[in-house]
Order: sequence, then C-alpha cells, then structure tokens
Amino acid sequence: MIETATVALATFFATIGPLDVAAVYAGLTATETPKRRRQLAVRGTLIAGGILIVFALLGESLLAVLGISLPALRTGGGILLLLIGIDMVFARSSGGTSTTAEEELEARNKQDISVFPLATPLIAGPGAMGAVILLMANAEGDLVLQAIVIASLGVILIGTLAMLLIAAKIQQLFGVTGMHVVTRIFGVLLSALAVQFIFDGIAQSGILNQA
Repeated sequence: MIETATVALATFFATIGPLDVAAVYAGLTATETPKRRRQLAVRGTLIAGGILIVFALLGESLLAVLGISLPALRTGGGILLLLIGIDMVFARSSGGTSTTAEEELEARNKQDISVFPLATPLIAGPGAMGAVILLMANAEGDLVLQAIVIASLGVILIGTLAMLLIAAKIQQLFGVTGMHVVTRIFGVLLSALAVQFIFDGIAQSGILNQA
C-alpha cells in the first residue's frame, strides 16, 4: 500500500505539475483581484478533480469497450509518461502537461479561465488523465489500492490548489531556475516509473514468451 501511494503521489505530482501550473496561473491572472484569483483557482481545481475522477472510475471500462488490453495500456501509458518525463528533465514545455502558445493566447482573452486552460489542460491534461487510468488499472480491482490512488490524487489536487492561491509568491520565491530544478528532479523519477510501466506491459503481453 505504501508503494502504491508513493508511486501515485510521485506520478500525479509529475504529470499535474503544481509548480508549473502555479507559474502559468500567476501570469494569466496578473491583472485580476485577489478575490477573483481565489475564485478561479477553487473552481478550476474542482472541475479538474471531477474530470480526473471520471477517468479514474470509467477509464478501464472505456478501454474495455475499445478492446484495449491492460498490457497495451501499461506500455502505451508508459511511453506517454516517458515522453513527458524527458521534457521535464530538459525543462521543455510539453503538450501533455501544459498549454500550447495558441491556447495561452486564447486564454489571455478570456474572462473565465477556470475551465480552459486551468482545469484542462493545465491540471487535468492528457498526462494526468493517462496516469490516473494506468494507476487504477494497476490496482487490478483491489478496492483498497484504488482508494489509495484516488486519495493520492486528492492530496496532489489540494496541494495544487494551495499553490494556485499563493502562485505569485511561489514564483518570486523559487524563481525560474528553482522551479526548473524541482521539475527536473521529478522528471527523472517519472521517467524511471514510465520505463517500469513499459517493461511490465511488454512482459505481461506475452510477446517475449512467443519469441
């Protein structure tokens, strides 16, 4: 259980990226009042949480309907997370965890950014969606382990909300270099976890036995 919680916390922290989300949020809400920033942060986090919970509970069923096996999910999800981890190590923006330049430009012209781009794709991006499905699938129907995954998601979302509420101060405290250092550390951890997912998926697929 401790291993499941540790893996889930590290994976969600890396794929959601609370520090990166806070940095982008600080820029997008620079002209907003403190009250308005709090409202947007709370609403965006709640919506993102709802989206990720839906993927956690229904993701496996959707994959079953599409005929996607668990080994394929582990391998494909591992590859996606590995690509995100590599981008994190090199401090590059990734479409799996952040907005594109076009999306950020559109967001700056919106009055309410809580749904887009805050809830998705900043918090509930493709990386986080894939991670929550993969982690829930790895629990293999064990309700205790699935509850731990969802609880870990809740912890990271609460932490993300806290960072959004003090986004400007975090940006001043860490600076660009400090935030990149934290991102790189978690990028290395995420890459290692991703490779393990890929190994597990290939091993369980039976391809090696056929060879």
